[in-house]
Amino acid sequence: MIYKLNETHDPKAKSWVQSANVEGAPFPIQNLPFGVYQPSDGRSRIGVAIGDRILDVYGAIEAKLLDPIPDEIRKACQSSLLNHLMSLSPKHWSELRSRLFHLLHESASPQFQERCAALLSEQKTATMELPCHIGDYTDFYAGIYHAMNVGSLFRPENPLLPNYKWIPIAYHGRSSSIVVSGMPIARPSGQTKSADSDSPTFGPSKRLDYELELGFYVGHGNAIGAPIPIERAEEHIFGMSLLNDWSARDIQTWEYQPLGPFLAKSFATTASPWIVTMEALAPFRHAAFSRPSGDPAPLPYLFSEDDQKNGAINIALEVSLSTQEMRKEESAPFITCRTSSKHLYWTPAQCVTHHASNGCNLRPGDLLGSGTISGPGKDETGSLLEKTRQGSSPLELPNAQRCTFLEDGDEVTIGGWCRSDGYVPISLGECTGKVTG
Repeated sequence: MIYKLNETHDPKAKSWVQSANVEGAPFPIQNLPFGVYQPSDGRSRIGVAIGDRILDVYGAIEAKLLDPIPDEIRKACQSSLLNHLMSLSPKHWSELRSRLFHLLHESASPQFQERCAALLSEQKTATMELPCHIGDYTDFYAGIYHAMNVGSLFRPENPLLPNYKWIPIAYHGRSSSIVVSGMPIARPSGQTKSADSDSPTFGPSKRLDYELELGFYVGHGNAIGAPIPIERAEEHIFGMSLLNDWSARDIQTWEYQPLGPFLAKSFATTASPWIVTMEALAPFRHAAFSRPSGDPAPLPYLFSEDDQKNGAINIALEVSLSTQEMRKEESAPFITCRTSSKHLYWTPAQCVTHHASNGCNLRPGDLLGSGTISGPGKDETGSLLEKTRQGSSPLELPNAQRCTFLEDGDEVTIGGWCRSDGYVPISLGECTGKVTG
């Protein structure tokens, strides 16, 4: 683990932005996630969430509130996207976080507080955008319980394929259709074929699903032909966010053989707007997935003692569903899943190392999805495919509605929290999308 605990993780630290100090606030001073937003003037800029506000980072730099600060950071934050900042080193990221922490800390001088307050925008009135240009998107399949649940639906005698425990499985997704939280999701059309039909038909998907995932954003990349050793992999991860990789299961069933996911996945992926840095996540690290007796040890290029001891991050994850009828009745969203990222079989570092092991060059802003995260319990399934057993066991909603797959008007929200004894909880925000016809 390259980030050590420091003053920015101090559980006693408070901000002069009072909303950051409220118990249960998603963005306390110990968090400070990065995003890109438009305030009322409509000009996109890099921001940091603090309480219920957003700080204009470059505005703070221009006002000399973060001095002295290296020119590399100054130039990177002048951009309207995070890619330039991502391309810098963990040392630069850590220095910027430290300076932001001290600026927003309650001990900052009254003069600095007053000047900084003018650079704050309300989150509820700001328009959030994708935080960076995502040149490439790779979706892994690191959730072993999801893999076993899905495998049991199609291969009951052999749920996991022989390579699963040896290699971080992934596919290359479509970056152009990644959208920020809050954007509507149009129901995709495609070819489907029923078991009793001789030929396929074309039309709207009838088995639209969500997938609970985490996203890892690449920081500085690697040259083509230059693999990333496992010991250095986390130096290449800028931070994490929430992800919903929407899936059309009926289209997927017909098209995925022999080459795997295509149109059933490429129509939309929703990303949360905030990226929580790896340094902010330092108090919430834990050991990699405990492999059962008999499972193979990772091959040497995927193994390091430190990654096994500290390579995973414990994030409590939740999915809620709100139907159009529920909102009319003013009913609360229904929680369909509560689980944890500790169930990922492969660590972020292992995924990065494997991705680059053939010499593939990763670039700043590339997004790596974890794959659907499920746990061993029946209430820990990260997709409706698992939850309803392909629709054969409908989900009973509190208002007597039944759900097999997503209907038009359904809204799905993913949330994530990091908690550890002795530290202030921090949130990854929310990842929301509503299905349209």
